Amino acid sequence: AMWWIKAAITEHILKSWSLVKLGTVASQKKLFFSLRKIKSRLSIMDTGELTDAQAGEIADATKVSVEDVKNMNRRLSARDYSLNATVTEDETVEYVDTLVDDRPSPEAQLAAREEFGAKDNLLQDAISTLPERERAIFMERRLSEDPKTLEELGTVYGVSRERIRQLEARAFEKVRKAVLNAAGDKAPDLLAAMA
Repeated sequence: AMWWIKAAITEHILKSWSLVKLGTVASQKKLFFSLRKIKSRLSIMDTGELTDAQAGEIADATKVSVEDVKNMNRRLSARDYSLNATVTEDETVEYVDTLVDDRPSPEAQLAAREEFGAKDNLLQDAISTLPERERAIFMERRLSEDPKTLEELGTVYGVSRERIRQLEARAFEKVRKAVLNAAGDKAPDLLAAMA
């Protein structure tokens, strides 16, 4: 029964130590309970971040990786703080107020995704009105990451480079008109992206 009691106590300590779950594997649990003892045995001062040499010594003594030693040391040396803890003496600014996210807001991301989808639909609808050969040439020349040359396409279709250029120009003009008709005032952005 003694081992079960020790295991229950160990699990309780690991769960209540921090809001962030730590010590999920046996080596981490072992390190959690023996890190301070090993540091004092190796005469390593508990001053915060471990050097690579110190972490290496502890890793050799505990048979865990250096990265695990450094992570566990960071977890043990820093306690959890509330995001609502005040950071100024007048207690008007909370820690959460100082965190900055430079990414666009979720609303802006959704709007951009919807706008891109609408533009893509307009373009796909306009391309679908093209005859098969013009559509293939337009996509190979304008929408491909690695566009084929006029000469390559001329060889594929058995026509001159000039004829391929003419077909491409005609296809682009058809797509431009179809997009302008369908999109109205939003068309210039899409056409600028295609050009």
